[in-house]
Amino acid sequence: MVAEATREALKGGEFLIKESEVQDVFIPEEFSEEQRAMAEACKDFIKKEIHPIIHRIDSMEEGLMRGLMQKAGELGLLGVGIPEEYGGLGMSFNTSMLIADIIGESGSFSTAYGAHTGIGTLPILYYGNEEQKKKYLPKLATGEWIGCYCLTEPDSGSDANSGKTKATLNAEGTHYLITGQKMWISNAGFADSFIVFAKIDDDKNLSAFIIEKSFGGITMGDEEKKLGIKGSSTRQVFFNECKVPVENLLSARQNGFKIAVNILNIGRIKLGAGVIGGCKEVASLSTNYSKERKQFGVSISTFGAIKYKLAEMATRIYATESASYRAGQNIEDKINAFIEEGMPDAEAKLKALEQFAIECAIMKVHGSEVLDYIVDEGIQVYGGMGFSEEAPMARAYRDARISRIYEGTNEINRMLLVGMIVKRAMKGELNLMQPAMAIAKELTSVPNMTPIDNSVFFAEEKEVVKNMKKAILMVAGDALQTLGTSFESEQEIMMNIADMMIEAYVAESTILRTEKLVGVRGEKACEAQINMTKTYLVAAVNKLEMAGKEAINSYAKGDKMKILLMGIKRYTKMNPFNTKEARRAVAEIMIEESAYPF
Repeated sequence: MVAEATREALKGGEFLIKESEVQDVFIPEEFSEEQRAMAEACKDFIKKEIHPIIHRIDSMEEGLMRGLMQKAGELGLLGVGIPEEYGGLGMSFNTSMLIADIIGESGSFSTAYGAHTGIGTLPILYYGNEEQKKKYLPKLATGEWIGCYCLTEPDSGSDANSGKTKATLNAEGTHYLITGQKMWISNAGFADSFIVFAKIDDDKNLSAFIIEKSFGGITMGDEEKKLGIKGSSTRQVFFNECKVPVENLLSARQNGFKIAVNILNIGRIKLGAGVIGGCKEVASLSTNYSKERKQFGVSISTFGAIKYKLAEMATRIYATESASYRAGQNIEDKINAFIEEGMPDAEAKLKALEQFAIECAIMKVHGSEVLDYIVDEGIQVYGGMGFSEEAPMARAYRDARISRIYEGTNEINRMLLVGMIVKRAMKGELNLMQPAMAIAKELTSVPNMTPIDNSVFFAEEKEVVKNMKKAILMVAGDALQTLGTSFESEQEIMMNIADMMIEAYVAESTILRTEKLVGVRGEKACEAQINMTKTYLVAAVNKLEMAGKEAINSYAKGDKMKILLMGIKRYTKMNPFNTKEARRAVAEIMIEESAYPF
């Protein structure tokens, strides 16, 4: 793997105004032997323990999911990111991303796993005091205890801080009495520990508590009947004067909302990676089925329409994987940098995740929507069988749909990432105004006709990405200037700008990954990756152009509108590329390998 010292990650959100150099990004092909061995152990676990009993899992057989979680704990899979002194493996952040990626193909188990290892454990790891860590983390790392996270309430979905669950200190000052209702709680049916958010007395902000099931005063609603992830436990949890020792307050009073926000950042980027395994599995199954299914006397894999679907699946997977691990390693590098500066480990992780909250939101939105696309096309490849519960696509389709909802809906995340960019610019943390003003000036000047140096690999594609970023700054800068304080109420425009940012980030990540691969393997060995990269870039530019036009048409008028629309046209120009032939070449490799092989 590339030495950490050689990689200098940009600050979070800075991708919009600065170029990343190929040597500064991490690609999944650089994972170490130790990381690959851990990944293989995870794959073996899924193959042996999950796939053969997937129907039993979905039927919610009593004790089955908890037993599987305990087996995962015995293999160390629940403690990947927990330090060794607390019973974990102490592996890197990007390693935990890799395991989330692979677990993603396990359906309902991936939800139970993610709820336990993420939101059920990390608040204690990052915010707990030493006594709390020593008491709870070893049990959670081994699977002796299962954790869950209780934030959402019936009247507080995306507005988490409006929760009504109350905590009152008893007369003796020894315990908080917690009363309230939580809903959509994953793992609730078999959890031993609960991270619970409540307001103490009349506090404005939430506080967080570690609650053990044995404390009493806890009752459960029935298991929710869900569209997908049917094998995961999802229940309402009711607290009726649940008696919680004062030492189980997590972090400081009224720090709960901050805990919730920062833990969700982790959940978002882990979800971005966590869809990859499922996407690859669906692409592989679809490829195999297309070879077996005969129509008009030949396999449907010979049809151009099917090749399009297979290659488009591969292209989007490759792009998602490229961006996920780029962002994951940026976070890892920032963690290491903070630790070198003397910051405590837990604080360093939180600060790094906060720094890259924009990229976390980008990957959550992008990954979940790629997953939805791929399972939808998987059903289409299977045709009538895709609609049957006898084939694997129906379950994949149902299970995928939740990804666009949890860890904050995709709509919330789109507005969040744009809002964060704007706030950082206003605080002077990101110098967006100067580049945006330069682009506004450039719009009224003669276009720069300097020829591109095509001796540099991907020089043309990198120029396209530069222009994509100019288009974003042009639209976002002008919208802010025109709309002023009403900008944040224009949700449609914010979502347009978010889509532009997502496409630029993912396209650039894909280009950098392929450029780095070519440097190692040579151009000939990377033909498929080059084809996928160029194909993705064409689609990304088209999406960015459409989103930019929608935003401009939403608020601009007269000559200003004409100038901005001319700017979008100018900044989305690119030379023609034969995506049909590129996709066919990618599909042929998949068909030959009977899988997603990249």
